[in-house]
Amino acid sequence: MSTSTFDEFKLKIESRASLVSIICPHMKFHRNEAETSSSLKELEELVRTLGLTQAGTYLQKKSKIEAKAILGTGRLMEIAEEAKANNSDLLVFDFELTGSQLRNIKKITGLDAIDRCSVILEIFARHAHTKEAKMQIEIARLQYLLPRLTSYWGHFSKQKGGIGLKGEGEQQLELDRRMIRTRIERYKKQLGEMEISRKERGKRRDKKAVTAALVGYTNAGKSSLMNKLCKVDILAEDKLFATLDSTYRMLNPDTKPSMILIDTVGFLSNLPNTLIEGFKTTLESAIEADLLLLVVDVSDPEYQKQIEVTESVLSELGIDNKEKIVIFNKKDLLESPFEAKIKMRNYKDTFLISSYEKEDIDQLRSYIINHFLDQQDHYDLFIPYGAGEIHSIIRSQTNIMTEENHEEGIFYRVKTPDFIFNRLNLSKFTMVKEPPENEN
Repeated sequence: MSTSTFDEFKLKIESRASLVSIICPHMKFHRNEAETSSSLKELEELVRTLGLTQAGTYLQKKSKIEAKAILGTGRLMEIAEEAKANNSDLLVFDFELTGSQLRNIKKITGLDAIDRCSVILEIFARHAHTKEAKMQIEIARLQYLLPRLTSYWGHFSKQKGGIGLKGEGEQQLELDRRMIRTRIERYKKQLGEMEISRKERGKRRDKKAVTAALVGYTNAGKSSLMNKLCKVDILAEDKLFATLDSTYRMLNPDTKPSMILIDTVGFLSNLPNTLIEGFKTTLESAIEADLLLLVVDVSDPEYQKQIEVTESVLSELGIDNKEKIVIFNKKDLLESPFEAKIKMRNYKDTFLISSYEKEDIDQLRSYIINHFLDQQDHYDLFIPYGAGEIHSIIRSQTNIMTEENHEEGIFYRVKTPDFIFNRLNLSKFTMVKEPPENEN
């Protein structure tokens, strides 16, 4: 995808950033000290992920929100004075700001200001690799920019030769708005065409493997876990959104069919509205998975919130009833093993691990493999000796439980998923669909 005409509005990472948050009963995710602390902790990680240098943090308790700039003019001036003394040239607000609020804050403080949404958009833009993901993120960025264009345009106009917001400048501003709307519509049309093409390819492509998808809060350790389970080396940084595009790796190539593990984008609370659809697009691989592995950082005080956010998104995707295992990760960071038992008692189908302990990884890997094997169906088949190709298919693509030679052919008791059995067209050789109840 070509570089955007509006790159002037992208966040510059050379800045020293001062973080600003609020405790206010009327602001979602900031209604009390606990909510604000959790949100602010996420913002600190987001800023670190982006590579910004954090210069300081400012917190303000408010009984009501100031429509003009969230905080009062006096408090904003105090923050700006301290931030400048710390050589900070950027204020990062832990909530979404309107265009007019951004303009007012910049005017009052004399500093550049961005909000939580800008930070997340920049991280997503950097970590998207597929053409579809990049396009979806660009749509989100342009949708965010459109109502705030006037705020950014003041800075933009100075780069263009000092044009004001009247006359020629006003005309240019409207042209920019029109250009953004046109680009959004073009990207949406292209995404629609890509989605239709992908679905058509999916209809033509036979399912040849079973899949498990790692889902969960960002930075819960999904990528590290995938490395250990699949014995590979994929990106596993201690940063939020280190993985954006889904990653596929072989979990067990020896089973029939092969088993594949998928690492998906991490979830996050307080996700900007402009990013929700793009976020869901990156999770489409989880929709097709046969099993969900919900990874939770058991050492995080907000572990329950992680699970709630994850299950909320799964519900919006319509896959909350899909089979899943809740994996409580990072047990090595707990002070007591009893702490984990207390945290896990309200959840079923759970697994407690540390990705650094080989025994834990081996047990989890065996558990997943056996789960898939237990889902396979038994079939009793009689194949005539003359059907040489069928014998070869049976041996290469099914799990043979019993094999007996007879006068006219070979009796096989095999175990395989129904979609493999149907794809191989073996029904005409079936003797008994299922074994007696005492068969394993």
